[in-house]
Amino acid sequence: MLKQLDVEIRVRYYETDAMGFLHHSRYLQYFELGRTELYRAQGGDYRAMEEQGFFLVIARAEVRYRLPIRYDDVVVLRTTLSRSSAAKLEHDYEILRDNQVLATGHTVLGCVDRQGRIQRMPTHLLDVDE
Repeated sequence: MLKQLDVEIRVRYYETDAMGFLHHSRYLQYFELGRTELYRAQGGDYRAMEEQGFFLVIARAEVRYRLPIRYDDVVVLRTTLSRSSAAKLEHDYEILRDNQVLATGHTVLGCVDRQGRIQRMPTHLLDVDE
């Protein structure tokens, strides 16, 4: 199973604050993009998973901002599925420009049903070598 994926992103004007820096709230949106594309590259389909009654929700999110990211920068978002269990998925993130780390992050996702009750992860998400 693919455990890591790089995605290139060009920072758009509307993602920045008044100083032209990537707004802090956008980092979590980038992380979601990374998770979605990693799952897609693994052959997964979020829509189909949700139609089957499995919904992944963020239980914890962390971002460490190291260097500013500016409008029109081209950055690489590296997403790594670092751990999986019956109860959660953990991802690590790096945002890089010219191989320099600009930000790092970590998320923990849980699985719930349509009513928001905790349930076991679908088995196809658990095939990760520890």
